[in-house]
Amino acid sequence: MTAWRTLLSAVVCAAVLVGVSCSSPAEMTKKSAAQVSDTRRLAEQGYAAAEQYLGWLYYNGQGVPKDNGQAAAWFRKAADQGHREAQYMLGFSWHNGQGVPQDFAQAAAWYRKAADQGNAQAKYGLGVLYNDGQGVPQDSAQAAAWWRKAADQGNAQAKYSLGVLYNDIRLDGQGVPQDSAQAAAWYREAADQGLAMAQYNLGVLYNNGQGVPQDSVQAAAWWRKAADQELAMAQYMLGVLYNNGQGVPKDLAQAAAWYRKAADRGHVTAQYRIVVSHYRQQGDPQEDAQAAAWTREAAGQGNPVAQVNLGYEYTNGRGVPQDYAQAMEWYRKAADQGDAQAKYNLGSLYSNGQGVPQDSAQAAAWWRKAADQGHAMAQYMLGLSCYNGQGVPQDFVSAHMWLNLAASRQTDTDKKTYEDTRNWIAKQMTPQQVADAQRRAREWQAAFEKRQKSSAR
Repeated sequence: MTAWRTLLSAVVCAAVLVGVSCSSPAEMTKKSAAQVSDTRRLAEQGYAAAEQYLGWLYYNGQGVPKDNGQAAAWFRKAADQGHREAQYMLGFSWHNGQGVPQDFAQAAAWYRKAADQGNAQAKYGLGVLYNDGQGVPQDSAQAAAWWRKAADQGNAQAKYSLGVLYNDIRLDGQGVPQDSAQAAAWYREAADQGLAMAQYNLGVLYNNGQGVPQDSVQAAAWWRKAADQELAMAQYMLGVLYNNGQGVPKDLAQAAAWYRKAADRGHVTAQYRIVVSHYRQQGDPQEDAQAAAWTREAAGQGNPVAQVNLGYEYTNGRGVPQDYAQAMEWYRKAADQGDAQAKYNLGSLYSNGQGVPQDSAQAAAWWRKAADQGHAMAQYMLGLSCYNGQGVPQDFVSAHMWLNLAASRQTDTDKKTYEDTRNWIAKQMTPQQVADAQRRAREWQAAFEKRQKSSAR
C-alpha cells in the first residue's frame, strides 16, 4: 500500500486546478505510463481520489489523450462519492460545457456541494452564477457573500470580483454599497497575488483618484505589472502615460514600444494609433490614402475614435474622395457608441445640409447630445441655437447657460470668443435672467461631475 499512498498524495495535490498551489506540479506531468495505469486500476476499483485524479489527467491531457468527456465522467464517479474537488470540477464542466452540455443549474448544484465542504473555487464559481443569474436567481448579495467566503480562503479571483462589485455604482445597495476605497483594498489583495486584471484596475483607481489618492506614479507601477503579464489594455495605458509624461518621464519611443506590444496582442486603438501616427507624419497624399485605409480597418472593427476620424477624412476629402454621406454614416456609428465628437459633427452636417437635407432641429438635437457630455463646441453651438431660435425655441436663459458652460471648458482663444458671446447676450437679459442662467449652469455642472464619477467606476 506504500505505492498507493504515494499516488494518493499526488491525487490530492492535483485536484484543485486554480487558486491552490500543489507541492510538485512538475512531477505530475512526468508520471510514467505505469503510474497512469495504476491510477486507472485504482479508479476502476472505486477509489474516489483515483477517480478524481484520472479525470484531472484526461482534462489536462497528461499521460492520456485530452478528453473532456472522459474527464467529466470520472469527475462524476468521484463526485458521487462526495469527493469535493471532483464536485467542483464537475460543476466547472457543467458551467463551461466541457465534456457535458452546458447547464448552469447542474453547475450550481455541484458547486454548492463542493462549497459546503469548503472548496474555495466552488464558492467563487457559485458567486459567479449568482452574479450572472445563471442556474440560480440573480442575487448580488449572494454573489458577494460567496465571493467573500472564497476570498477569506485566499482566492484571488474572488477578491478581484469583490473589488468590481464595490466599484460599480450601478450596483450601489445591491449586494454591497458602492465604495471605491473597499474596491481598491480588494483589488490590491488580488493584485499582490499577481492577478493581472486586479493590477490593471488598481492602476485605474490610482490614475483617477478613486478610493485612493490620485497618483500617476502608482498607476504606472501597477499598469507595468499587468503589462508584464501581457495584458494589452495595461500595455496601451502605459503607452499613454509615456506619451503624456504622466507618472513616468515623457518618452515617445517608450510610448511607441508599449503601443506596439498592445497592438501585437490585438488592441485595436493601439494598432490605429501607431499606424495613423506613422503615416500622418509623412505629409504625402499617398500616405494619407494609406492612413485612411488603416483608419477604415480600425473603424470597421468598431473603434469609435477611428470611426470619427474616418468621417472627418470623408468630410474633408483627405485620403478618400470627399463624401458627406459616407461621413454621416461613420459619424453615426461612433455616435451610437456614445462618442461626443461624432455627435457634434453630425449636428454640423445637419446644420450645413451636407450629406442630408438641412435641418436645424436635428442639428440642435445632436449638439444637445454632445453638449450633455461636456463637449464645449457643441455647448457653444447649442447656445447660439437657443439665442437665435434655430431648431429650438428662442431662450436667452438657456443660451447664456450653454455659453457659460462652454467658456468654462476652454483655455485657448476660443474661451474669449465664448465669453464675449455670453456677455453680449447677457446685456440683452434682465439681472434675474442672468442669475437663473448661472444657477442652471451650476446645477448642470454638479450633475455632470456626478455622472463622470459614476461612469469612471
